[in-house]
Amino acid sequence: MERWTRWVIRHRWVVVAAWLVVLLGGGWSSTRLAALLSNTFTMPGTDSERARTILKEHYGDRSDGAFTVVFQVRDSHDPKLRLALQRRLAAAARVVPSGHARPIVPGGEHVLYGDIVSTLDLATAKNYTDDVLRGLPHTAAVHSYVTGQAAIQHDLDPIFNEDLRKGEFRIAIPIALLVLLAVFGLSGAVTIPLLFAACTIEATLGLVFAIAHHVTMATYVTNLVQLIGLGIAIDYSLLIVYRFREELERGGSQDDAVVRTMLTAGRAVVFSGATVAIGLALLLFMPSPFMRSMGIGGFLIPLVSILGAVTLQPALLSLYGRRGTRRVRVWRLGEEGRRRGFWERLAGSIMHRPVAFLAAGAAVLLLAALPTLALKLTPGSAKGIPQHPQAVHGFDVLKNAVGAGALSPTQIIVDTGHAGGTAAPRVQRSIGRLVSDLGRDPEVVYVRYRPTRPFLDPSGRYAQIVVAGKHEYGEGPAQDFVHRLRGKLVPAVSWPAGVRVLAGGGPPQGVDFIERSYAIFPWLVLGVLVLTYLLLLRAFRSLLLPLKAVLLNLLSVGAAYGLLVIVFKWGLGDSLLGLYQFAQIEAWIPIFLFAMLFGLSMDYEVFLVTRMREAWDETHDNGRAVALGLERTGRIVTAAAIVMVAAFSGFVAGRVVGLQEFGLGLAVAIFVDATIVRALLVPSLMALFGRWNWWLPARVARIVRVPPSPLERPAPALRPAGR
Repeated sequence: MERWTRWVIRHRWVVVAAWLVVLLGGGWSSTRLAALLSNTFTMPGTDSERARTILKEHYGDRSDGAFTVVFQVRDSHDPKLRLALQRRLAAAARVVPSGHARPIVPGGEHVLYGDIVSTLDLATAKNYTDDVLRGLPHTAAVHSYVTGQAAIQHDLDPIFNEDLRKGEFRIAIPIALLVLLAVFGLSGAVTIPLLFAACTIEATLGLVFAIAHHVTMATYVTNLVQLIGLGIAIDYSLLIVYRFREELERGGSQDDAVVRTMLTAGRAVVFSGATVAIGLALLLFMPSPFMRSMGIGGFLIPLVSILGAVTLQPALLSLYGRRGTRRVRVWRLGEEGRRRGFWERLAGSIMHRPVAFLAAGAAVLLLAALPTLALKLTPGSAKGIPQHPQAVHGFDVLKNAVGAGALSPTQIIVDTGHAGGTAAPRVQRSIGRLVSDLGRDPEVVYVRYRPTRPFLDPSGRYAQIVVAGKHEYGEGPAQDFVHRLRGKLVPAVSWPAGVRVLAGGGPPQGVDFIERSYAIFPWLVLGVLVLTYLLLLRAFRSLLLPLKAVLLNLLSVGAAYGLLVIVFKWGLGDSLLGLYQFAQIEAWIPIFLFAMLFGLSMDYEVFLVTRMREAWDETHDNGRAVALGLERTGRIVTAAAIVMVAAFSGFVAGRVVGLQEFGLGLAVAIFVDATIVRALLVPSLMALFGRWNWWLPARVARIVRVPPSPLERPAPALRPAGR
């Protein structure tokens, strides 16, 4: 690290110029990123994905790229009107590459609707929403809407962007600036974290832009990179700049202070970024492309931040120097000694009564985690988005006329195994039996099937049965229907040999997304725990401290899950903050919260314990090491946590339930972690463990290639003379 830092200092202008180019290139890329993003919950290797592939290749119908056109009319039974609207629908379909119109069907006395299907994916199809809408009639007698997943996504994109700007410029950045002023006072040092954040965020967005040309990337990835990237970047820069000021006070040259800073705070940031990356790396192994795309964006944030921390950060410190980072004495927020006094007194109180502090803190977290038992999951819902876009209005019209399941129905594919197989009488009898049984299911609104096109593919090998339910695809009753369909209704029919029945469409895709994701999630969690333990074993040079960190992090994550239930399912957020009240939590949230929180909360653990380790190596006094570490990092961890909570609050200020859940879970967990966990539980446990905190046997030390840390034994007490 020392040789590298001195190289960066010698070439600081080149390093800064390179990051300026990255900043400009990333900024240009980020303005063109939205058109490449989309939310899709497909799950490769499942029946629903096989059905989707058959629909695309043999029916020219990719469900996530389809449009549903809804007409509000005076009389849906008027044959002339229906014929005229069918022609307009066919004309509108021609503006969509590979698009073709399905027959219009009535949805009550005043609603007609029909689909425009194509082979386009969602990210491409959504860009044709306005073209389709312009090709439809808009008169006093006919009101037209374009809805469906692609159209809803198109209408939500500007809302995402507006919410992101509001969260970033009205909440996150102003609070971050106030915190930086509180820590650094009036000083040029305030600008260093902001420059660092701008460069790392734009660099990450540039990489996401390049990857999005080859991999489907989630719409949320921009929000993720910008708001979480802001929090991480300012956290890391805050720690380094604060330590640089301390090193300048120790004397020596300015460049030596930069080197000492990078050997201590810089090293802590590298380990901290690595723990964040390990947590987010679990998403790269999830079976869902949606989760993997979020993981790519999240995984890049800490990696780019580490790169910036070891290149841009020392270069900026060298350029700013002593004069640029000095506090202007005109204005200060309190006296430094008084702030340190608080943390010193807190450390003393904890060291004297560690059991009381441990019991109180653990009880609070366990109580917060208990509601996790009531957690229910959904792949998504149109109820948790703004209701004013025209695509959502169209969905509401269709939902009120037909049922919520009409927009994203279940599409059952009967694969006979050979061309012309659907013409066999036994196959048709079996299909008829299934259609009859489906019609009696309490969830089903309608079943559509005829032994002709478009329900049969041109080869006659496949038959499609379309089933619309009363509930939206992500709701509990819709998920229960999928389980009945696969476990009872399909097996109850006597199918000819060689016939295979696949359940696809909205509800089955949602069920497959949840089941496959949570089947692999526990194993990936175990992998993250092991890798994190090994990394912290090297960072802390201790057998016990990494284990403590992992267990406390699990407790923090559990508390975050429980608070999601309290705020969103039980309605506390609705009554206090005007947030959505929702019976289910979006299924990607717990997985992503774990991945994100497990890394982010380690930031403060690394900042705190590495400083304690330094003090222990100097004094070999556990009480002094714990107190000094808390005193020296308490203020900076608190400031970093405030910035991180502010960044995540930008998600909560948005108008989409998934991002509200994500932001609140992160913000609350970081707050709890920086207060109850790091300020109370960590010091109290370390007070109880005593010298065992720092034990690393020589054999283990050789494996992880760090100096050993033998178990120090207290010196024997001197006996008074004469005894």
